[in-house]
Amino acid sequence: MSVAEIYAEFAAAEARGVSPIYERLGEFVSTDPDLLALIPDQTQPQLLFGVVRLLGGPVGDPVAFRDFTIERWPAIEAEIRQRATQTNEPGRCAVLLPILASLPQPLALLEVGASAGLCLYPDRYSYRYGLRTLGEGSPVLESTLTGIEPPAARPEVVWRAGIDLNPLDVTDPRDIAWLDALIWPDQLHRRDRLRQATEIAAADPPLLVRGDLVTDLPALAAQAPAGATLVVFHTSVLYQVPPSRWPSFRATVRDLPGHWLANDIPDLIPDAPHPPDGNTYNLLALDGVPVAWTRSHGQAMTRV
Repeated sequence: MSVAEIYAEFAAAEARGVSPIYERLGEFVSTDPDLLALIPDQTQPQLLFGVVRLLGGPVGDPVAFRDFTIERWPAIEAEIRQRATQTNEPGRCAVLLPILASLPQPLALLEVGASAGLCLYPDRYSYRYGLRTLGEGSPVLESTLTGIEPPAARPEVVWRAGIDLNPLDVTDPRDIAWLDALIWPDQLHRRDRLRQATEIAAADPPLLVRGDLVTDLPALAAQAPAGATLVVFHTSVLYQVPPSRWPSFRATVRDLPGHWLANDIPDLIPDAPHPPDGNTYNLLALDGVPVAWTRSHGQAMTRV
């Protein structure tokens, strides 16, 4: 897929109806020859846009974005080559919760591609599913469920850990600034809940290990306490892993005790059903069995 096609598809399938600013910017980049000549192949829109925002550049005005990007390209390119889209969206816990609450309690959570570990606290956040509310305090994570009953209670978590090639430190302002830059600019509610979630995590930081999702995962899983149900999970991670490694990952996680909860690209699951429409969805699957289609930030969940 060409750079132009990547940005056009991002605008049409991911940003449309979610972020007018990024929809407009993605469409602009996809047709601007000066930007297309600069952007390296396979550079994700979220990565480029996040780096520009991290460096203080504008994203609301496409022309100003182009001028800033061309003028500051050496600095932008350097950041792109050393960073990854580690969006740590706690809102995704809202679509994980119905599954987590249904498993034998208590739980030992192990997140693959954990970033700063904000999705390791589903028991500490509050939720709103239509008229049903769980928990008290902030952040309140909202999601629309279709064909799925909201959980009656939050899960009990007795151990939480994560593995990442480049784990972020929830107590480091520089790492939090990168997470903030990755939030889509017209979604102020996501910025608020990032701040609220980082306060919760910083008060009780998770165990985060730098390592590979295949070779280093079993050793970390072995640290989970006996008597707790191990749940290895990931959200929007495997698209950054070469497809040639997916079979090894599936085999590794299936050999572990407990459960595998994937909220990721549909292609990860063999013989996955087709998405319901032209939007971009994650496929939520438990132990390799599809359960629901979810939107990227946890805002909606529809049973398969």
